Amino acid sequence: MLALHDRRFGRANIDHIAVAPSGVYVIDTKRHRGKIKVRRPLFGGPSLTIAGRDRTKLIAGLDRQVAYVRAAITDVAPDVPVHGCLCFITPEGFLAEVGLPLLRTLKVNGHPLYRPARLVKRLNRPGPLGPGRAFDIEAVLARRLPPA
Repeated sequence: MLALHDRRFGRANIDHIAVAPSGVYVIDTKRHRGKIKVRRPLFGGPSLTIAGRDRTKLIAGLDRQVAYVRAAITDVAPDVPVHGCLCFITPEGFLAEVGLPLLRTLKVNGHPLYRPARLVKRLNRPGPLGPGRAFDIEAVLARRLPPA
């Protein structure tokens, strides 16, 4: 797996971009205290709350980052999937409050919510990208997405 860190994205930044055998991953790292919940109401889209506050806007930001990275490699690797995920590095209450099952991962709008160990497992899964192609994609991303 190859990784780029802290890449410019408009006035913000993309925390991490990993090129793994199964595709490109845009990883938005969060350090929040408090309980993390995913709510799925009968009407409307799912929401993400952290410590009782609505943090669904984090998902909208991740959507924009994924689209930006996808656009950066479309001409050289249109067949390579680009995934987005949130990685909570201080997940106090994460397992208990969200009820995170051991055998599946919760998602909001298709974006998984990971703890670091779970994300590492996902990135290390086999896939169609060989080392040579992964290195080429990483080089293109490094050129097109400058450090922040």
